[in-house]
Amino acid sequence: MRFLVQRVTEASVQVAGETISAFQGTGFLVLCGVAPTDTQAQAEKLCAKLLKLRVFEDEHGAMNRSLMDVQGSVILVSQFTLYADTASGNRPGFSTAARPEVAEPLYDFCCATLRATLGDRLGTGRFGADMAIRLVNDGPCTFLLEA
Repeated sequence: MRFLVQRVTEASVQVAGETISAFQGTGFLVLCGVAPTDTQAQAEKLCAKLLKLRVFEDEHGAMNRSLMDVQGSVILVSQFTLYADTASGNRPGFSTAARPEVAEPLYDFCCATLRATLGDRLGTGRFGADMAIRLVNDGPCTFLLEA
């Protein structure tokens, strides 16, 4: 399982022109990729790491504060292309990404796990939908978490 974590000052997700998630302020836009062999235990570990990831600046300008420390928000979006195979040719292959029947329950599990801590500070995308995602990357700071 992979989380591509982008530290942002605002983010939003639209589906068919309707905003389904948005926030302004400190937080993360997280793209979530699922592999066929991923488990709930891996998802739980990744969610815990995300909440504790110390990438927000403290009073000295050092990346020393976590999402929980800064009371930040998260938008979590499913993103099967994080498992694209681009090793050969010019067209990505997606055989290393989980099929929807595996990926969607794990994505939903991640959403539920994060919501248990973040409450209404968690927004989501819509699994399988064509989404328009907007963000202001802070830094820019982008991190790849894997479990």
